[in-house]
Amino acid sequence: MRRLFLAAALLAASTSVSLADTIRVGMSGGYFPFTFVKQDKLQGFEVDFINALVDVTGDEAEFVTMSFSGLIGALESGRIDTIANQITITPEREQKFVFTQPYVIDGAQVVVRKGNEDEIQGPEDLKGRTVAVNLGSNFEQLLRELPYADEIDIKTYESNLEQETALGRVDAFVMDRVSATQVIKETPLPLALAGERFSEIRNALPFRDDEEGRALRDRLDAGITTLKENGTLSEISQKWFGADITE
Repeated sequence: MRRLFLAAALLAASTSVSLADTIRVGMSGGYFPFTFVKQDKLQGFEVDFINALVDVTGDEAEFVTMSFSGLIGALESGRIDTIANQITITPEREQKFVFTQPYVIDGAQVVVRKGNEDEIQGPEDLKGRTVAVNLGSNFEQLLRELPYADEIDIKTYESNLEQETALGRVDAFVMDRVSATQVIKETPLPLALAGERFSEIRNALPFRDDEEGRALRDRLDAGITTLKENGTLSEISQKWFGADITE
């Protein structure tokens, strides 16, 4: 009888493990404070969020870092299962991928060299200027949708938008307001926010639009609901930003 009980327990344990997935989560590791490397350790809001999420769903997370511009291609080709790097839901991306519910609500922000915030007070003042954005980000598209986009010289970079702006190589850069605020707080570079945020953005986890991808999306989406309802997502936000950016 004891042997039968032990056998049943082992079978149940092995079945439970087999139901758990290892989810390959792509991120750049270079987008402070959402995902960055410090003392050889990958950390940030996105890392804590994903770890809390797989704790709820019973899965395991395997973080895969690469340049931001390569993340979408890696998801399309199946090298990763999703991206946790402040991926904004856009009509173009919705044609390719299925998304969870948003877990960060934010807006685009213009950042300038300190002292220039009176001259450049928002996107309308970018006409005739050179503006930097991250390569592969949705911010380039946001700028190109402005009615005066043909008057803006848009430059794309993998990183170092702050340095390019502080050194005067570009007149401004555009990123999400939350990250911009944190970057200004943490960096010694002379930077300042230019005006208020514009163009609300909703960030979520994308998945391939196939049967497996939709099933994984549904499971993690339910997990996000749990993290919102039990307050964990808000706690992670408060830890990194001192505010709840998840609603």
